Amino acid sequence: MAVNRVPVLKRCRALGLEPAYLGYDKKSNRTNSRAGKKVSEYGLQLREKQKAKFIYGVLEKPFRNYYEKATRMKGLTGENLMVMLETRLDNVVFRMGFARTRREARQVVGHKHFTVNGKRVNIPSYLVKPGDVIEIREKSRSLQRYKDILETTGGRLAPDWLDVDQEAFRGTIKNLPTRESIDVPVNEMLIVELYSK
Repeated sequence: MAVNRVPVLKRCRALGLEPAYLGYDKKSNRTNSRAGKKVSEYGLQLREKQKAKFIYGVLEKPFRNYYEKATRMKGLTGENLMVMLETRLDNVVFRMGFARTRREARQVVGHKHFTVNGKRVNIPSYLVKPGDVIEIREKSRSLQRYKDILETTGGRLAPDWLDVDQEAFRGTIKNLPTRESIDVPVNEMLIVELYSK
């Protein structure tokens, strides 16, 4: 299985991203040496696609598959793409505050610590639907890891499309997120332009 091992701060600097979007509270003091240089239209489109892929931890082939699926859905392709990325199980676990970073969310889902509607799911790319109940497995709840995570993420606000009860280690999907409720600094229209060439 392909894994992205790029140093997070280095990649954030290259893409002009704040590490906070990935759940990291670190800051880089270095500046990007290419900042200020003129970027072509293609370069801008490519950077937006790389940003989205990096934030959600998706590689090229699955990302293209999401795009193909988004084009077949009703509504705007760019918005459909962002909603699909946002409703991936690993991202939802991160948004609920059951993981400090998106990478950690991907790992804990892969280690079978979560159930969706009572069934164990270990696929980070599993797309959740409205009404789905996501919870930490009974066996995993007593782990020190989750006590530490909930201590760290306790103050994090869950988006309005999620209903989270951290005391019960559970969260429910109230509805699909709208583009306005997705606080990711990505211009999805540029991604659509890039793929529709």
